[in-house]
Amino acid sequence: MQSIFQYRRFRAQLDAQFERNNGKTKGTSGFRDPNQASSSESSANGEDRDVETGHVLRNIREETEEKEDFPPPPPEDEDESEEEKEEHEGVPTSTLSRTTTQQTEGTALGRTLTGIEVRRRKTNEGGQGSVFVVGYEGPNDPMNPKSWSRTKRFAVTFSVASIGAIVGIASAIDSSAIREASAEFGVSMVVESMATGLFLIGFGVGALFAGPFSETVGRNPVYIVTMILYMIFIMASGLSPNIGAQLAFRFIAGCFAATPLVCAGGTISDIWSPMERVYTFPIFAVSAFAGPLLGPVIGGWIVQSPYLSWRWVEWMTLIMSGLVLGIVALFQPETFPPILLKWKAKHLRDLTGDDRYRAELEIRSDTFLQRLGVALYRPFLLTFSEPIIILIALYLTIVYIVLFTFLEGYDYIFAQIHGTSEGITGLCFVGIIIGLFTSLGLVPIIYKWAKEEMVKVQEQGRDKLDPEFRLWFSMLGGSFAIPISLFWMAWTSRPDISIWSPLASSVLFGYGILCIFITSYQYIIDSYEIYAASALASITMIRYMASGGMVIVATPFYKNMGVHYTLTIMACLSALLTPVPFVFYKYGPWIRSKSKYAIK
Repeated sequence: MQSIFQYRRFRAQLDAQFERNNGKTKGTSGFRDPNQASSSESSANGEDRDVETGHVLRNIREETEEKEDFPPPPPEDEDESEEEKEEHEGVPTSTLSRTTTQQTEGTALGRTLTGIEVRRRKTNEGGQGSVFVVGYEGPNDPMNPKSWSRTKRFAVTFSVASIGAIVGIASAIDSSAIREASAEFGVSMVVESMATGLFLIGFGVGALFAGPFSETVGRNPVYIVTMILYMIFIMASGLSPNIGAQLAFRFIAGCFAATPLVCAGGTISDIWSPMERVYTFPIFAVSAFAGPLLGPVIGGWIVQSPYLSWRWVEWMTLIMSGLVLGIVALFQPETFPPILLKWKAKHLRDLTGDDRYRAELEIRSDTFLQRLGVALYRPFLLTFSEPIIILIALYLTIVYIVLFTFLEGYDYIFAQIHGTSEGITGLCFVGIIIGLFTSLGLVPIIYKWAKEEMVKVQEQGRDKLDPEFRLWFSMLGGSFAIPISLFWMAWTSRPDISIWSPLASSVLFGYGILCIFITSYQYIIDSYEIYAASALASITMIRYMASGGMVIVATPFYKNMGVHYTLTIMACLSALLTPVPFVFYKYGPWIRSKSKYAIK
């Protein structure tokens, strides 16, 4: 809904731009007002209009020639392509003159409008002649999402963060109902745990498609359509008559729920500058992790209630998802710059009647299937050829395996050792949530350092920080926190030691995972820039498929190995990856210089 209003507002903003740039631009033949007079009225007033048009065109050309950024408009015979000249052969001189004059007037108008780049088409762009590449007027253009007020941008940030939180809740809430669901369907708890595991694997599969679709039709249509489809399959899962139907519906729901994991990071990049992302990206990061942790908290009290069926874990998810969908559909604006500029180009074509106005996205005219093919191929290429992607994917995969095996492992760590009820066991995840928020204490420190570093960078003639600056979140204890917390929890989870000891270690774990997540995403975005969506899709696919598989084996793992050795093994794996951020900080520029896709 908000996107529709936003599209319509673009027309009024363009009218205002014409007024600012050209005064009486609507009088030129290069600008055709849809509400202009009828042909009979035009004939009656033709002489006056010709005089006015001549004055305006002369003003436009004078303004154009005075601009330092644009050369004067080419002569009439140079503005025509060879094909156009051939088409004009044999055409009466008056008609040819009128056609050429209109093209020249259109070119003059295009050169006059701020934010329009008039250039010749390149060979690989197809066609001949000039193209008017549509851009923003400047840094304060109201059409540019980065120019919106902070209030509006924070509202957008919280909106996409709420999407990430709700699909995170959906991914984990079923883990609370494993006993009840497995008893009703007559299957083992391991089989029922696949309802959570397949949802996560669906995340990984869906991540490959969400990015390409959002880059073709915009962020909002993808958010809204995929959320509706995800909710349909959550409802189907709640109505499942057997285990096969439940597993199938949960997997499909996970595929459609993957959108925020890929698109939300893109939305935040659309509206915030790299410097501003230091304090805004953690908002999304907290929600992305808080969702899976709130799932067991909510689900534990639902299944413990004598008045509610276990299926209410799905109904509660559906209700909360409906509220978030309503917020997104009614209030979320479109933020993807190529789509916004495509809207602007469409309005300019309608206003001027000149088809040469094109957004960068439209010039080559690649089909959706072509873009989709490239987008699907590139994540796999990056996965196997980029050491940065390989190491960070491995880093996040270990973190997510630990996090999601806790969905089953907390029953062994707290319920079986300390005798907690299902509701209290779910409440134990609050310790990790507290840890997430403690990591936000680093934000003002790192933001202060970023401003100081930016001054040095600008003195060197550059305009942005090196990607390695993003590693500070992990280096300030984040990389050490995870193995320490896991060793701590492993050897203090005993009946003779207070339950507060493993709970305290979970706070440290929450601190560590958010620091690593912020570092990983921000480092990838800054290192790969235009290829960031493909890189993030690759990392998302790997970590969720791996963690989805581990959720399924978590129950026998904890049951056969025991809490002590299961957590010790995970602590050792995470300890092996502790040097990763330090290695990238020291050797990152050299590694990027050898990469085909990363910035140099």
